[in-house]
Amino acid sequence: MAIVTVPQLSDNYAYLVIDDTSKDCAVVDCAEADKVIAAAKAHGAKIVAVLTTHWHGDHSGGNNEIASKVPGIRIYGASAEGGKIPALTNPLTDGDKLRIGALEGRVIGIPAHTNGHVAYYFPALGAVFTGDTMFVGGCGRVFEGKAATMVASLKKLAALPDSTQVYCGHEYTEKNLRFALTLEPGNAALKKKHEWSLKAHAENKFTVPSTIGDEKQTNPFLRTDSVELRANLKHRDPSMTDDPIAIFAKTRELKDHF
Repeated sequence: MAIVTVPQLSDNYAYLVIDDTSKDCAVVDCAEADKVIAAAKAHGAKIVAVLTTHWHGDHSGGNNEIASKVPGIRIYGASAEGGKIPALTNPLTDGDKLRIGALEGRVIGIPAHTNGHVAYYFPALGAVFTGDTMFVGGCGRVFEGKAATMVASLKKLAALPDSTQVYCGHEYTEKNLRFALTLEPGNAALKKKHEWSLKAHAENKFTVPSTIGDEKQTNPFLRTDSVELRANLKHRDPSMTDDPIAIFAKTRELKDHF
């Protein structure tokens, strides 16, 4: 198996990206070092790198510990995070490439949640690791950027092939889809996915990964052109215009208080 999900903290996910040939392995977003080290051992994989999506502690808080326990490990993260990523050895910027064994990853700069937030895209795996920018059915809060910044970042991710699997940083799916239904109650694909998420939640199953194609059908932050979504926003706020940035910002504001 090339990708292994490792639960962290209360609702975070780390991921192991394993090159099946060499068994070299990267950890995406290490919050608890012991858990990812144990998972790698269970899969016969050798950790060689950490791929940090952004500086927040629930995504990078295990970096120092894993660096102390795995000699020679490479810690990747964005230089645009301004030195906030612990134990950083390999600063990155948008468009950079990296290798884990024979697997090549590409860095996609997706700021707004933080100034230097990045995603890691592995074309051979058909997978992208989106941290706290794109969730299943949602997006991250806009902490260090502006609404327009997040819209541009989400567009970059949405431009990936529809079949691309989306591995995000948190188990927020059911609540995200419940919120989405308040804006698009007539969206059949959304209703079906929400029902699926309730079942998965009841059975203690992961709701990741999603796909880019699914997100285009169900994620309100990728659906600012939806007639139903726009009508519901205008009903709540008659001053709403058809500007996609304003529509996104209003949707994000509503989600912040949901």
